Amino acid sequence: MASFLRRVFVVPNVRVKAKLRMMVAGVHKKLGMVLSDGRLPPVLPIVLYNGSQRWTAVTDVFDLIPSVPGLVEQFKPRAKYLLVDENAYTESELSSLKNMVAAVFRIEHPADPETIQVLLRLLEEWLVDRPDLRRMIARWIRATLMRKPEYRILLPEVDDLQELRIMLSERMKEWAHQYEAEGVQKGMQKGMQQGEALALQRLLTKRFGGITPEILTRIASASQEQIENWFDQAIDASGYAEVFGPTTH
Repeated sequence: MASFLRRVFVVPNVRVKAKLRMMVAGVHKKLGMVLSDGRLPPVLPIVLYNGSQRWTAVTDVFDLIPSVPGLVEQFKPRAKYLLVDENAYTESELSSLKNMVAAVFRIEHPADPETIQVLLRLLEEWLVDRPDLRRMIARWIRATLMRKPEYRILLPEVDDLQELRIMLSERMKEWAHQYEAEGVQKGMQKGMQQGEALALQRLLTKRFGGITPEILTRIASASQEQIENWFDQAIDASGYAEVFGPTTH
């Protein structure tokens, strides 16, 4: 029997363990099940983590308690869970796994709208005999996409994966144009910044002589605004120190 503890934020180790123990106890109490010999059935606690940072907490409360001498060491409590960290899997690893969990992970971190369409088709095939899951997952995907700022879309209520896929296909051209426009804009901005960096280097060389590796490194990592400021200062400066500071040689 598996029990899921959905994780979307990081809390201290001790709080994770306390919540885990309460969850397992709650499962036993809610089900009211016992084995034929009077013992409790096994429960598999699973932490499914989808936060932006890698999970760093220990997976057993035993590891939070330092070693102690003698008899006490034998009675240190244990509360272990199975960690499924979405960030631990690459896109290539997930795409090679033909299962619903991998598809859900990929939808939460899609590379582009086309990937979403492919995943929706796969989920339709896998859940052809489960209309209840198709409806539940369609609603979850809709909510997930609407939360993502990169898509900036509003979607009406849906009750099925096929309905959601058709609706999204109608927006594919709109998304494609948006991605293309954003790509062109980023390319132009990067090109302008590189051009201004070269212009600054030419000005510095003409006025003050050879440029040191330190200054080249600073120019390469600077923002466009910083490059423009240096260029303005270099026009009237008497040397590198007046542009980049007295520590520059």
